[in-house]
Amino acid sequence: MEHNEYLKLIETIDYHMDRYYNMDEPEISDYEYDQLMIQLKEVEKDHPEWVTPDSPSQKIGGVAKREAGVKIQHDVPMLSIEDVFNKEDVTAWVDKVKAMHPDARFSVETKIDGLSMTLRYEKTNDGRLKLTLAETRGDGLVGEDVTANALVVEDVCHYVDLPYDSMQLRGEVYMSHEDFDRYNEMQMANDAKLAANPRNLAAGTLRQLDASITKERGLKMFVFNVQQGPDELTSSHCDGMDILEKAGIKTVYHKLCSTADEIIQTIDEIGEMRGELPYDIDGAVVKIDQVEYRNDFPAGSKYSSGHIAYKYPPEEKETKLLQVELSVGRTGRINPTAVFEPIRLCGTTVSRATLHNQDFIDELDIGIGDTIVVYKSGEIIPKIKEVVKNKRPQGVVTYKIPETCPVCGAPTVREANTADIKCSSATCPAQLERHIINFVSRDAMNIMGFGTVYIEELVRRGYIADIADIYDLVNHRDELIAEGIIGKEKNTDKLLAAIEESKGNDANLLLTGFGIPGIGKAAAKSLLNHFGNIEAIANASEEELRQVDDIGDVSAKALVTFFTDNTCKEILKRLKSSGVNMTKLQDEKAGNALEGLTMVITGTLPTLGRKEAAALIEANGGKVTGSVSKKTDYLVAGEAAGSKLDKATSLGISVISEEELLAMIEKET
Repeated sequence: MEHNEYLKLIETIDYHMDRYYNMDEPEISDYEYDQLMIQLKEVEKDHPEWVTPDSPSQKIGGVAKREAGVKIQHDVPMLSIEDVFNKEDVTAWVDKVKAMHPDARFSVETKIDGLSMTLRYEKTNDGRLKLTLAETRGDGLVGEDVTANALVVEDVCHYVDLPYDSMQLRGEVYMSHEDFDRYNEMQMANDAKLAANPRNLAAGTLRQLDASITKERGLKMFVFNVQQGPDELTSSHCDGMDILEKAGIKTVYHKLCSTADEIIQTIDEIGEMRGELPYDIDGAVVKIDQVEYRNDFPAGSKYSSGHIAYKYPPEEKETKLLQVELSVGRTGRINPTAVFEPIRLCGTTVSRATLHNQDFIDELDIGIGDTIVVYKSGEIIPKIKEVVKNKRPQGVVTYKIPETCPVCGAPTVREANTADIKCSSATCPAQLERHIINFVSRDAMNIMGFGTVYIEELVRRGYIADIADIYDLVNHRDELIAEGIIGKEKNTDKLLAAIEESKGNDANLLLTGFGIPGIGKAAAKSLLNHFGNIEAIANASEEELRQVDDIGDVSAKALVTFFTDNTCKEILKRLKSSGVNMTKLQDEKAGNALEGLTMVITGTLPTLGRKEAAALIEANGGKVTGSVSKKTDYLVAGEAAGSKLDKATSLGISVISEEELLAMIEKET
């Protein structure tokens, strides 16, 4: 692997660490993340000179969140556990420990999928241990004070009757399947956003500023380690866990083993119970029971010594395909969705998964009534892995998407060189509603207050049949008020005023709102910068359109197809007669100082936000991209620039400050 590829790998892992630890919104599964880390470690083994202290292999991904509480310096670092992915590695590690300490014993435990928390207890005047502080892991060295929330977690003991002066316990806060389902049911009833999985919801709940919310959601906790305490707790790990259990503290499932065979057997037993537990686990932890032996087996600055975690492969289950539901997207694309008997995966009940298109269906050879294997991608999105052919009932055949639209009944057609099957009708109600929703959205014409409910009702009652009808609504003001579609007079006039105001938008927003395949905000800006107005774009040939940055063969063809359609021509004519702006607005600050230059912005700039800096660059003729490449002319770097700065340096790309960027612009004005 080249050094620039290594830096790109670090950037990718850092991104996913941030999504997992700080945003509680992972985009990939633990398994996929683990594979990236394995790749990184292999590269760093071959090139130790590349390793820096901020490599993902040398740090913990979480960062304490100030908004959720006061920062706390840990007395004992809250480190991660090094992962292994096959049983041979487990056996090899055990053999290494046994070679140094033949009498070593091991605790094999469930690895709860939740959020780590340490509890500090101090002796009170009456001789009891009182909970005085609860802290999250954060970055492993500094966490945040979540004591108020810990006090309402069901399994956290406020007082413990043990004869010690103090102790610190570390455990995992989690959410049961039952409480997770209850939360999502409430969200559905309130038409609110659903939680992705129990781990994310538990993490967000523990960081709530309002402890009453934490209490209502029903978090739980298992203790899995004694961070500090008397010899009675810290000599033998399993003995310490048993003492805590007898004192009323809930501890993680643990089993004492003496040999590698016993350990592997216990790992298998935990794996078998995985699907039956009322909470999620993502592995089995193996710890040296004699705590004093652990320091003889350090695993680096990131990992706890004397521990490993065996990670189970991604969870998958069999179920029966009951039916295929069809929906129609804004572009007319027919979207097939598999509906199957409900199963539980990664802590959530799932009963649906996308079938993508007919090619995907054919490749799976899937039919209604088949037994299918479903797994979760990114531990969030359910996907179909395969059909269990030896369980196929007699008479089941491969499913075929119908030749008529499920919404309007018009014929469906398959687009050339694609897997998409589409409704052929330009007036299909399913497409119309989504088309209008896109047109009024923030990324397009940004007509504030024009909600989905209003759009659906206006379409249903015949007031809107295309986007041009939006600007005719003012002619139906009295009817709209009388029928109460938008509300009373005040609300109706407010929406009509927002529609009127949108007529003055820059033409790139209108072009974005047309919903032409492949023409988003960036492409629309490029087209208007090149042609100046929408009429010129409408009259351009495919060859002329391809001269514009970001416009390829497919986008050029889509533009020509849209603007040569007679219905679309009529809509454009009506929009123009309604006074909708068709021309690029001139920015007073616009110039050409950065004409032809491609820039990347990284780090925290002194006075400009990233969006402001990007807008300034584009207003002066430059182009802003998200990643550094050989095509990058300048990297605009602020504080904490990170791996993009390293990559730019390795490629010999000029690095400038905000001050230098402003000077470049000022020089030409």
